[in-house]
Amino acid sequence: MILFPMHDYWWFYLGFLVFVLAVLALDLGVFHKKAHEVSFKEASIWTTIWISTALVFNYLFYLYAQFRFSTHERYTSIIGFNPEIQAKASALEFLTGFVVEKCLAIDNIFIFAVVFAYFGIPKKYQHRILFWGILGALIFRGIFIAMGSVLMQYHWVVIFFGALLIITGFKMFFAGTELQSLENNFIIRQLKKVFRVHPQIEGQHFFIKKEGLLYVTPLFLALIFLELSDIIFAVDSIPAIFALTKEPLIVFTSNIFAILGLRSMYFMLAGVMDRFGYIKYGLAAVLIFVGLKMVWLNGVYDGKFPITWSLAIIGILISSSILASIIIDRRKQVN
Repeated sequence: MILFPMHDYWWFYLGFLVFVLAVLALDLGVFHKKAHEVSFKEASIWTTIWISTALVFNYLFYLYAQFRFSTHERYTSIIGFNPEIQAKASALEFLTGFVVEKCLAIDNIFIFAVVFAYFGIPKKYQHRILFWGILGALIFRGIFIAMGSVLMQYHWVVIFFGALLIITGFKMFFAGTELQSLENNFIIRQLKKVFRVHPQIEGQHFFIKKEGLLYVTPLFLALIFLELSDIIFAVDSIPAIFALTKEPLIVFTSNIFAILGLRSMYFMLAGVMDRFGYIKYGLAAVLIFVGLKMVWLNGVYDGKFPITWSLAIIGILISSSILASIIIDRRKQVN
């Protein structure tokens, strides 16, 4: 049973989208109207704001779910339905989904660093690219989540994506920690065949016109590459959250909140990413664990592996990889 069906909660989706568009307009139109290099302090403040906003939303969502479950006939008529327990479970599902998406987004951050370095994007223009990139990501994630809410009802689809997550996790685990070069990247080569590319950066413009011809700048190529990369990452991240909850509303809101804070998290970690090289192993372990939930563990626990256990296991895997990165980095500095 879906607790928050879209036909009953369309107004919730609409209100949430209005909120997201409002904060994005405030971000670009007020706080980043003028291109500037985002400092570590500014990025840290915004990262804290985005995470705090997600946690406040989660608490308000819990209160609303508790009220709704206790008063609406749709839920009170269900024999054995406990409003308090189910409200807590829904809030925990949001929190776990948010944590998983936030952790998996770290892999995107490494891609950001490689792309910006390859195209020589000045730091003061990077926020503009990430803003439009994340806006596009929100649209594609919404489409993927809508598709997932339908497809994940079929058991064979769940098994397929669970196996895909396990395979991806093992591939990531054995891929090493070195950042890959984009020099011979297939997507980059195809983009340069499709577009007339201007060799130089012209301010923060994506397009310029010279001698009657329209050119795209390196900023535009970087934006397109990041957009395509996010679509590829979504193939992993969306099924990973559906492994934790079957509620499209929870998948959608937790995913969007994680993405909204991705820009500030990148600028906060940009200068220290080389110190967290081993976090990829933690992310790989998370993908393998979530894949196992889809193909095996959920079935063992009557269709639902305990969400509290999931949150604890994911937290241990990520924190262990971060701790290992810090310890190994300090040993390298000493030697």
